[in-house]
Amino acid sequence: MSVLGTAEISEAGTSRTIEAMGTTLHYHEAGEGPPVVLMHSWGVGTTAWITWYKVLPRLAAHFRCLALDSPNFAKSGPLYTKESVHEMQASSAIALIDGLGIDRAHVVSNSQGSQSALLIAAHSPDRIDRLVVGAHHLGTNGGEYLIATESEEGIRLGSAAIENPTPEAVRAYLAVHLNDQELVTDELIDYLITQHTARPDIAAARAAMSYGDSHDVTTELTRFDRPTLVIWGRNDRTCHFEIGIRTMNLIPRSRLIVLRDTGHWPPFERPAEYASHVTNFLRARWG
Repeated sequence: MSVLGTAEISEAGTSRTIEAMGTTLHYHEAGEGPPVVLMHSWGVGTTAWITWYKVLPRLAAHFRCLALDSPNFAKSGPLYTKESVHEMQASSAIALIDGLGIDRAHVVSNSQGSQSALLIAAHSPDRIDRLVVGAHHLGTNGGEYLIATESEEGIRLGSAAIENPTPEAVRAYLAVHLNDQELVTDELIDYLITQHTARPDIAAARAAMSYGDSHDVTTELTRFDRPTLVIWGRNDRTCHFEIGIRTMNLIPRSRLIVLRDTGHWPPFERPAEYASHVTNFLRARWG
């Protein structure tokens, strides 16, 4: 596994910036066609690149892919606002497409990125063409479970790694984050720690941000009329796939795909299958 990408699509070669929200927003751009904004996962050292680089070559064959580093992650920021983290991330995605002169885009998201994408769906549905979500909570105070338990392993170990990003802590987090343990490599651990600590100004702003009061957009989601695909890992130990069933039940024009032997990070763990489902969904006629 290499975090550097392919000869055609590399981390450095796709790097772009735009000034918006009073700061610098960093994103990766690849491909041509209908615009797709990709919103990344939660976790220590997470970036748009590490979440999406395995699927970018496949998606970029059909779409103009814009993989956004949310404010105070990777090279975006620093930024501190009175908004909650998810509201700020939703605002940054809209600021990106506004800055690029895009009226409406597909939104493809995972984990924390999906929670923020759902805020766009609830409050600015006209900016979304089609939506892909997965591996997310519906609010900010927990899993909203009927069957599964709260205090998920991935959240507990991920929070510990964020507070103390040692190789041992990050490895323990990844061991529950990913189902395929062969993907938990020293290279990946080093990358995440470097991304988490490289910019002290961004790290300080990230630590200062608040998740805010629990947001409940379930009523708004029942009125969201855009085609939606929900993709979840059956073995997700951070957000149980039960929430995927609830998401499908809330959004009228939605479909649910559950991937067996897959953890919290489907685009990283099952890139070919994930990209195939997403591409087919975004390109297919919707009856």
